[in-house]
Amino acid sequence: MAQQISPTKANLLLAKKNMELAKHGYEMLDRKRNILMREMMRMIEEAARLQQDVGDSFSSAYGALQTANVTLGIENTMENNAPEETGFQMENRSVMGVNLPTTWRESTEAKPFYGFWGTNSYLDNAYIKFDDVKELTARLAGVENSVYRLATAIKKTQRRANMLQNIVIPRYEASIRFISSTLEEHEREEFTRLKVIKRAKAKQKAAAEVEEE
Repeated sequence: MAQQISPTKANLLLAKKNMELAKHGYEMLDRKRNILMREMMRMIEEAARLQQDVGDSFSSAYGALQTANVTLGIENTMENNAPEETGFQMENRSVMGVNLPTTWRESTEAKPFYGFWGTNSYLDNAYIKFDDVKELTARLAGVENSVYRLATAIKKTQRRANMLQNIVIPRYEASIRFISSTLEEHEREEFTRLKVIKRAKAKQKAAAEVEEE
């Protein structure tokens, strides 16, 4: 590609300017990649912690449910005691242009949806524990989705950085070398030509002075 560029000073200045922009772009992408990597590692650690919390919460919730079943009977425990799902609100936060989902409950306080007749505190405890499981599971889903988005963004950023480092910048460097060497060669040729002309003019002047004598 370097040989296809016209070796002019304007193109040399343009190639140098574009190479500086490419190097600056590579530095920005490298910085973005490092920030995204740190954020992804942090969220991987958070996901591992949440996975442990979800597992512990499930065990605790099923234990509480078994206790409620023993005290109330499974039919009384499950009949008309399935809550209406109110869902979660979702919001995004941006990390270096990557939108990461944030999940939270519409109401942070679990409220009983059933009457107190025919129930007891064991059922209340099971409901609260399963409500915690639902919230932790939603948080884990948000963190895992964020990790996936970060990994995708890192891969894309790495690909762009590699293209600048291995293709674009070397291409501009080759163009600059080609144009610079061509211009230097032209300058040497021009300098030699001027010396020849100057020498010829000096000979003509000397010959003219001899004739006048």
